[in-house]
Amino acid sequence: MSSENADAGSEHDEPVWDVVVVGAGPAGASAAYAAAVAGRQVLLLEKAELPRYKTCGGGIIGPSRDSLPPGFELPLRDRVHAVTFSLNGKLARTRRSKRMLFGLVNRQDFDASLVEHAQKAGAALRTGVTVARVEQHGPGVPDRRTVAVVLASGETLLARAVVGADGSASRIGAHVGVKMDQVDLGLEAEIPVPPTVAEDWAGRVLIDWGPLPGSYGWVFPKGDTLTVGVISARGDGAATKRYLEDFVARLGLAGFEPSVSSGHLTRCRSDDSPLSRGRVLVCGDAAGLLEPWTREGISFALRSGRLAGEWAVRISEAHDAVDARRQALNYAFAIKAGLGVEMAVGRRMLAVFERRPGLLHGAITGLRPAWNAFADIARGSTTLGGLVRTHPLARRALNILDRRMEPTGPKVVAVQPEAMDAPARD
Repeated sequence: MSSENADAGSEHDEPVWDVVVVGAGPAGASAAYAAAVAGRQVLLLEKAELPRYKTCGGGIIGPSRDSLPPGFELPLRDRVHAVTFSLNGKLARTRRSKRMLFGLVNRQDFDASLVEHAQKAGAALRTGVTVARVEQHGPGVPDRRTVAVVLASGETLLARAVVGADGSASRIGAHVGVKMDQVDLGLEAEIPVPPTVAEDWAGRVLIDWGPLPGSYGWVFPKGDTLTVGVISARGDGAATKRYLEDFVARLGLAGFEPSVSSGHLTRCRSDDSPLSRGRVLVCGDAAGLLEPWTREGISFALRSGRLAGEWAVRISEAHDAVDARRQALNYAFAIKAGLGVEMAVGRRMLAVFERRPGLLHGAITGLRPAWNAFADIARGSTTLGGLVRTHPLARRALNILDRRMEPTGPKVVAVQPEAMDAPARD
């Protein structure tokens, strides 16, 4: 597709894309945008037709807003100024803020807008295509600088670099060898409600720390629809389903018929999980990149996708395996130095939450510094990792909690819906 690739195309009767991105969610669209803005020939592949539904709370916190393309207008369904926290339906407490804490979107609208920006930057889009596998050696690969992307239809696409952003059950992730050490089950319902009910929820979300270890439930208002869900560690789906049913009933929403009911497994990478193999990179859910405690995934997808697109450009320019490997290592370093640090702190917070949910509930709802910290995270003036790194009091508190967890500290599970960060009282 580029002048550099003209010879390969004439020899093999196939164009060679600079970058092929698999998956058109926030990570994939961000990768495609970053590579296209750099002037490369980019192909974005998506197995579904757009727009498509995605199980997700749809919360857009500060780091997500900061990672959007220039000129991107968020298709917000609501602006959150208040959060109610409860502990398994009890001890409910609401905090309100004059400034917006975060916004709420429908993922089908948000994702479609991101893809449109990638296309405007020059990326080509193909929907309704499933990638069966990628090959970096063999008869389908014309040279060592090329990756073959084989579709389920049998068609083969050629690229100088590939970015896998095809979700938590990623085929590209399997090729790279991604390893996960935390898997959770989220169940969610989109519940249309009458105007009187919608008005009660406008501008306010609910987070309920649930009855299962590390579980929680949420209500996110989006106009005339409430997104209601729960999440818990994979392994007892029946108990998670009962939690959702009880949660909906307790909220007085059992009489309303959901327009969509769905479930989704979320996965966090292990510390030693690879982020690349040869000329193939992974990002977002495909790489297991999300915050283990809050389970916030959209900002991780946007940030890792942008980095993957930028480094895929460098890999596409690499003339040998050594240079390609060097660029891939640089990508891994960038991910681990930023998102990896946030994930490490999130794992520590998750361990505390699973063992002592009441302790964190009390801190969030009753201590001014805790409220201020969560507000900063929600609005994007800091991150969980940045908070611990720059605030001695936060670091000291986490160290004390770590020591208290040491005698029993088992493996822990997820706690929070995508993009829920606690607010502060202004």
